[in-house]
Amino acid sequence: MKSNFPEQLKKKMDEYVHFVYKISKNFPKGELYGVTSQLRRSSLSVILNYIEGFARQRKAVKLNFWEISYGSLKESKYLLHFCLVEKYINKEEYSKAIEMSEEIGAMLWKSIQSLK
Repeated sequence: MKSNFPEQLKKKMDEYVHFVYKISKNFPKGELYGVTSQLRRSSLSVILNYIEGFARQRKAVKLNFWEISYGSLKESKYLLHFCLVEKYINKEEYSKAIEMSEEIGAMLWKSIQSLK
């Protein structure tokens, strides 16, 4: 992996979570403690668990955090689909978020596989 690969990945994750927060600002008020909160938490968990894992020295611990990050990414992708079906987001927002998540997923998966 390139030496700046982790920084590139963190930057993409940061852009993803900020985009999710931006699009979820217009969700129905009745979803504040439901899908809005869950989508925001899962997208934020992607970068937070990656960063925490990155700071760990033992491979097994790092791997665990990165796998949690990957799981949170998958969770947020489902929630984005749910939001599209419920018409909380439009197709353009959905497509952009999914494109971002796919790129993050590929990079994160590469990082996970490098530890195995």
